[in-house]
Parts: sequence; structure tokens; C-alpha cells
Amino acid sequence: MSFDVLWLSRADLDSLGLGMPAIMDAVEQGFACLGRNEAEMPAKIGIHPRHDCFIHAMPCWIGGAVDRCGIKCVSGYPPNQKKGLPYITGVMVLIDPETGLTQAVMDAGWVTAWRTGAASGVYAKHFGDPDSEVVSVIGLGVQGRVNLLAFKEVFPRIKQVRCFDPVAGQPERFLKDMGPALPKAEFVVCGDVKSCVADADVVVTCTPIVEKPERFLPRAWLKEKVLAVSVDYDSAFAEDVMAATPCFVCDNANQYLWTRDQGVYFQNGYPDKGRVYADMGQICAGKKPGVRDGLRAAVLMGIASHDVMTASLAFDLARAKGLGSVVQL
Repeated sequence: MSFDVLWLSRADLDSLGLGMPAIMDAVEQGFACLGRNEAEMPAKIGIHPRHDCFIHAMPCWIGGAVDRCGIKCVSGYPPNQKKGLPYITGVMVLIDPETGLTQAVMDAGWVTAWRTGAASGVYAKHFGDPDSEVVSVIGLGVQGRVNLLAFKEVFPRIKQVRCFDPVAGQPERFLKDMGPALPKAEFVVCGDVKSCVADADVVVTCTPIVEKPERFLPRAWLKEKVLAVSVDYDSAFAEDVMAATPCFVCDNANQYLWTRDQGVYFQNGYPDKGRVYADMGQICAGKKPGVRDGLRAAVLMGIASHDVMTASLAFDLARAKGLGSVVQL
């Protein structure tokens, strides 16, 4: 027998009007459920059909009062950028935990973009200095933009945004799109990474994820008290940044350590199990306190709980507004 499934396109999701604060709240709730052991979330697995390209499968069930589950099939293809195609694409599938029936299928690119920025915002909420004024963004694509939107919610005193991207035209597009979002901030396009991060209170790297990175951002370029956020695995921050802090945080310790043990990512000096201060599940569940002084560094790989929580938020709002297309499966 066939059954109804709600199909949500990128246009449908954009029309929902979901803002960063609501998505941050949902992502934080997912973190807390993980920290209370109210969820089942294996480390994401993947295949790599082309060099530096991945296709990941990311399942998760968030239990407790949430009781939602789903799986995301997401592709990351850095070469697409030169072809005029999106770097991140895929589908997000929400599944009824009671029956196992598919409830919705939606654009995973939208979900991934917003939930990743929201996770950085939640981390900054617990570890950032609320008086931070200078934010440095390395990599000015989708993630550079949504991360800045998240930091806007956490750091109301942002007065300067420094940005760097070696891709021609990318800084100009970033300024055109993001300037109106932070009208009181000065945007400074930097010619190199060193000048971009100098004296910044917050530094986020949003470059393509690669298997053999030439890490270009050393500890010596950062100020003593800084929030360093990696959303590009180990592609940008040198190992001495992550190893130098007693406050190394990841979004999920199981996923980070499992990925590290595979022998490709987080090699050559990135923290092992004994040097992880906490993961964000522990932080949001209140099992470990946040830290707001000194060098604080995080690897936020992106986890499936973010996808399920964000997709569920979109699904509920779409049904309430009568948006999307119902199809038979």
C-alpha cells in the first residue's frame, strides 16, 4: 500500500521564515538529549567516489520528550564550486519512530547549512565572551554566512567582521549579502589569513574539507584570548591551536574519536581521547561547564541530531502553514 509523504523543496524551506534563534534552540535541545543519553546516533559513515569528495549517511533517533528520527544522505563535492554547482547537496528523510514510515523528504543542503551555523552559535553561547567585538571568517561560502548569522545572535557588540577567501568574487558577494544583516558592523576584506585573524575575538574557518590538509592557521597568529571554531574538520587550524588549549571541545566525542581512529582526519597532533575537555552534549546537559577565558577551540563536524531537530522544526511548521507537496510513496 502507498502512503503520503510531505516533499519540501529548497523554495518551500526558504518560505517557512525560520530564523537562527529557533534553529539554535532546536540544535541545543538535541545536544542536551545526547548528553542525557536520550538518543541513538552512530558516527556517520560514508563513501568517497572522487578525491576529497564524500557521501555520508547520518541516522539519528532523539528520544525522551522529542521522539523524532530520521536519516540524511549528504554529499560534499569541493570540485562542484568550479562547475557552478553546490558544494553540499542531498536529501533529508524524517521517519515516524512509531511506524517506521517516511514522513517527509526535504532538501538536505538547506538543513545542513542552517543547522551547522546554529551549532556554532550554541557553542559560542557557552564558550564565547559576550563582549566579543571582532569576528574573523575564513571561507565566505554558505557556512561563512550562516555562522556569522549565528554569531550575531550571541555577540550583540560585533563592530568589525574581517573576512578572507581566495576565490575571486567571493568576498564581494559576501559583503553584499551579509552587510545588511549587520548594518552597524564594519566589514573588512583582508588580503591574507594572518591579517584577517590578528586580534580577532572569534575566528571561524569554513573552508572545504580535504583528506590531506595543508593547515595554514597557526596558534602564533591568534590572540591569547580567542574563540577558535572549525567547521571544516582539520583543514585550516594548525594542530598547535587544538593541542594548545586545555579546553578542546567537539560536538560529539564518539563521532570525533571514531573518525580520528579511521586514520584520515584529525591526524598529526589533533587531540586524542585524553585531551577532549567535553563534547557539546555534556555541555548542554549541564554535565560540564562552559569556559570563557583563554584559548577555547572546537571542532564541530556536524552531527545527525542537528539534522533531525532542524528537519522536525521545518516539518512541523510546514504542516501548520500548509506548505510543501504531498506525494505518494
